[in-house]
Amino acid sequence: MKIGIIGSGQIGGNLGKYWAKAGHEVLFSSRHPNQLASLARDAGNNAKAVSVAEAFEANADAYLLATPFEAIDNISELYAGEYGNKIIIDATNPYPERDGKMAQEVRDANYNASEYTAMKFNTAKTIKAFNTIKAEDLRDRAFRSQDKLSIPYAAQDEESKTIGRQLIEDIGFDALYVGDLSASNIMDPDKAIYGKSLELIKLKDLVNASKEY
Repeated sequence: MKIGIIGSGQIGGNLGKYWAKAGHEVLFSSRHPNQLASLARDAGNNAKAVSVAEAFEANADAYLLATPFEAIDNISELYAGEYGNKIIIDATNPYPERDGKMAQEVRDANYNASEYTAMKFNTAKTIKAFNTIKAEDLRDRAFRSQDKLSIPYAAQDEESKTIGRQLIEDIGFDALYVGDLSASNIMDPDKAIYGKSLELIKLKDLVNASKEY
């Protein structure tokens, strides 16, 4: 699978390296692609550094959004012709103290953050994943054969559900499907499973408990 990484910081950088190790073709991108050469080199032969525009022009199968939440509007508008029918993996979180008024409006709205992303990228298929795990646990706990951490995810349809599970399991985590995008509110900042790095059974219990209320 060809995967474009939009925002190659701690989350995007580590996920890109892991997916490259798992055999996927990875395109690291950011506003400063010249700063990504060492990251792409460390990721191996399956990875390269490109501009954000080049990543979208490359006709990838899936795109990971690992940018500040405030960038969603601009990215979705600038590259609207490039991501139709593609998979958007939304790893963003709305933090008003960083992202400003639009993030607060989303947190106050009657929809959740992943539904906002899906509305903006409305010709794509959205998966919510990798926004709840601590960056250091993502860095240190991939490719485990035992004591695996579980990554919760939500998906828009059956195709995105299948791809989401594959991309989580390919890098050595267990995948826990929490439901469609409307169910992903428990993954948002300050909600039930945000910031929790747990093994599958414990995470499943927490998800089930949150749905009882």
